[in-house]
Amino acid sequence: MRHWLASVTAVVVLGGAAAAYAPASSPRPQPRGVVAGDHGSDATADAVAASVAAASAPTAPARSLRPAPRPDRRPVRSASVARRAPAGAAICGNRDIRGESVARVTGNGDCGIARPVLVSSVSGVQLSTPALLDCDAAKALNRWVDRSVLDRIGRTGGGVTGLRVVAHYACRTRNSQPGAKLSEHARGRAIDIAAFQLANGTEISVLDDWDRGRPGRILKRLHDDACGPFGTVLGPDSDRHHQDHFHLDVASYRGGPYCR
Repeated sequence: MRHWLASVTAVVVLGGAAAAYAPASSPRPQPRGVVAGDHGSDATADAVAASVAAASAPTAPARSLRPAPRPDRRPVRSASVARRAPAGAAICGNRDIRGESVARVTGNGDCGIARPVLVSSVSGVQLSTPALLDCDAAKALNRWVDRSVLDRIGRTGGGVTGLRVVAHYACRTRNSQPGAKLSEHARGRAIDIAAFQLANGTEISVLDDWDRGRPGRILKRLHDDACGPFGTVLGPDSDRHHQDHFHLDVASYRGGPYCR
């Protein structure tokens, strides 16, 4: 009688353990690439199922016979790189230019932009206000920031974080003068930059720092470097209308860029 009871008990206990391990032997499919840290590994799914089974079955073996999942050795992006990445979608076919495409802009006469974009950042540098431009101007701005602004400013003030934009698209004449030719701003092909904002909260200002020490030397190099990516570059030495900003546009001239 005693041997018969022991046999029944063994069957009940083993049956419970077998039921508890059932999920581990045939795991449910797991979605891949949806949850952070889930790499869609079958070994990982088996390990999770086995740990659940072990917790719910007191009679389960203390040591699983399944091989431990191999550690994921894929490189992880650093937090600093993640913070550097600009928000928004890539536009103008360049992932370093961020913002959005918007509806066609129309205006009086020849004003307007056929395929406008609203640019929020270039090469990880934020614009103080989104700028309405065409893609030629957006690409020129990005090229200048990437090849000149980031390097020229370097670690000064912790590095450049933003551009203080004082003008972009506007249906007006050059320098808003009556009877003057239509400005490149009226076609979304120009942008005016008044200062370069730094990580420590200060800025290098065209109005305050032109011709003054190291910030002034940086500004002059930035002005010179813009000549090429842009067809027109005007600064404090050009005329009274540009004492406090750089005017940058992508007009094309037979004799090459016009820079003063």
